[in-house]
Amino acid sequence: MPSILQIILTFLACALGGVLLARFFKLPSILGYLLAGLAIGPHALGFAPDSETVKDIAEFGVVFLMFSIGLEFNLTKLMTMRHIVFGFGVSQVFLTMLLAIPAGYLMRFILPIVLPWHVLFALGGALAMSSTAIVVKALTEKGELDTQHGKNVIGVLLFQDLVVILLLILIPSLGKNPGDIVFALSIAGIKITIALVLIFFVGQKIFSSWFRIVASFRSQELFMLNVFLVAIGMSAITYYFGLSMALGAFMAGMLISETPYRYQVEEGIASFRDILLGLFFITVGMMVDVNAVIKELHLVLFLFFAALLFKFIIIASLARRFGSSSGVAIRTGICLAQAGEFGFVLINQIDQLDWIDPSLSQAVLAAMLLSMLVAPILIQYSNTIALRLSKNEWFSQSLDLTKIVAQSIQNDQHVIICGFGATGQHVATILENEGITYVALDSDPTRVQQASEAGRSVVYGACNSNNLIAAGIVRAKAIVVTFRSVQESIKVIQQIEELNPGIPILVRARDDAEMNKLILAGATQVVPEKAEGSVMLAAQVLSLVGVPLRRVMRRASEAREDRYGKLRGYFPSNEEEGADDVDAIRLSSIHLKTQMNGVNKSLEWVENLGVVVQNVRRKLDGQKAYTKLEPSPELLLESEDILVLSGNVATLHQAEKLITKVIKFKAKIRVKP
Repeated sequence: MPSILQIILTFLACALGGVLLARFFKLPSILGYLLAGLAIGPHALGFAPDSETVKDIAEFGVVFLMFSIGLEFNLTKLMTMRHIVFGFGVSQVFLTMLLAIPAGYLMRFILPIVLPWHVLFALGGALAMSSTAIVVKALTEKGELDTQHGKNVIGVLLFQDLVVILLLILIPSLGKNPGDIVFALSIAGIKITIALVLIFFVGQKIFSSWFRIVASFRSQELFMLNVFLVAIGMSAITYYFGLSMALGAFMAGMLISETPYRYQVEEGIASFRDILLGLFFITVGMMVDVNAVIKELHLVLFLFFAALLFKFIIIASLARRFGSSSGVAIRTGICLAQAGEFGFVLINQIDQLDWIDPSLSQAVLAAMLLSMLVAPILIQYSNTIALRLSKNEWFSQSLDLTKIVAQSIQNDQHVIICGFGATGQHVATILENEGITYVALDSDPTRVQQASEAGRSVVYGACNSNNLIAAGIVRAKAIVVTFRSVQESIKVIQQIEELNPGIPILVRARDDAEMNKLILAGATQVVPEKAEGSVMLAAQVLSLVGVPLRRVMRRASEAREDRYGKLRGYFPSNEEEGADDVDAIRLSSIHLKTQMNGVNKSLEWVENLGVVVQNVRRKLDGQKAYTKLEPSPELLLESEDILVLSGNVATLHQAEKLITKVIKFKAKIRVKP
């Protein structure tokens, strides 16, 4: 029996080799870990035994995965995505589990496999999980996290991460009589309630004060020791109550996410968490018996194709049911069709309960691994697949391109802005003040609608080659790239260089490391972050398009002198970092309708609500387009006016409610005595 030192050395060496191999082939690290485990397991080379020590090491990987998920769990973010998370996400998980039962019974006519309903239900839970690591990485590289299918995917993955705690409690209770299941779930519910009370009501009062005391010593070593103690200590509490260690780790992460030290903790545990999680995936790979898989290869391939198709149909159908177009539904289904990290956790639990035959367990594991191997390829070509499967997708994309062309067809020597977040809007403001035409591309439909109604030259669309051509890249004078992700910016820069080599490209960056990467990728200028970055970026654009240097400097000086007052406020995205900052200045556009309270009210009345009127846009007699009116206190608002306001989140929300309140007119009937 090898010592724990030999086991850890073997794991680390194989993990290094597996990750190097995955990086060489540009695959996610998780696949490298799985293949490493497959190679060294007791069923292959036999370098590492399948012992309790190995399983204990693996469990800590799951603990720290759940801890990091708890850190990212934000109640505000959850509520903004509640329609997707608690609508689409709930439907996807539980419908997959329920439909797995009849699908398993039908499978009897094809394969000699007979399983009871509770085992099929549990296998459906494992099947319902998708790989957060693979999907998020692939969508980030494609720049599609903020697209409609990207938001669907993130919302569903968020619910899957949450529901796995329930499934870990529920699955061992299955197979008992209904009374025992209800009793087991009731006991589990009582235990969870007690743990929640202890952690959230007692722990939350202690956490902030305790972390403040530890942080005051300004010792990174002491701080990280405290983090590990909290994460493992919370896991021990839930384990003591007979619940999973992962639940305690998740709750610990949630508590820390409510403190100011969340980002410091995330940064500190990132590498350690990834290594432990890698060791968990190595143990998953070790579970696969290559000889058994080869012997049952027909079963593996059948389960692989059947599960992939089964899950794709469910997810794509639900996406359509929740309002997505056919193209978006297909992309969502492709992104979530593969197996996930927590699927292995659930399969491991089913194995421990001895519910399925070892040969079937091996086939299921192999099919899951295979689906994760092909997932990056499927996601990479999801757009091509969507175009082939959906006739409406051609029309939808053509319509988007037509809108972009219509917005930019008359532009010449204009500026193209890729990304219309806070920075993109600040740049657009200065360009408008200087009378320079621009067209902005943004993939957030809500932000595009609000900003375009307010008169901004922004259209919906990702910054890909087709959309850049439609935006008039060959006639443009400069391009501004404002993405947060350096990988996304580099990808866009490469596309720009292919379409119009030599065009000035100005890019936003966060630090010197990103700046060097972007310059090497082909950026003409790379400028600093936040408000100063906006001013400098706009100044560079003005200079490149021919504005005299003295006027450029004056514009920058004016922005600094009034402390960026003219730039304050922007149309936010719900998923954007800082979207829940109540003190931040935001913009909002309101389209007035006939029975709204704001109609026939003066601008003075509006400003008395505590907001600032930025502008009013109105269709004058005989005109189809909106005209920008000069705001004055006496100006009366009319139906179909578009009112653009600025203010902090709370004041703006209250003003919107009063202005858009529908006034109902009731006819009074007089009854004669």
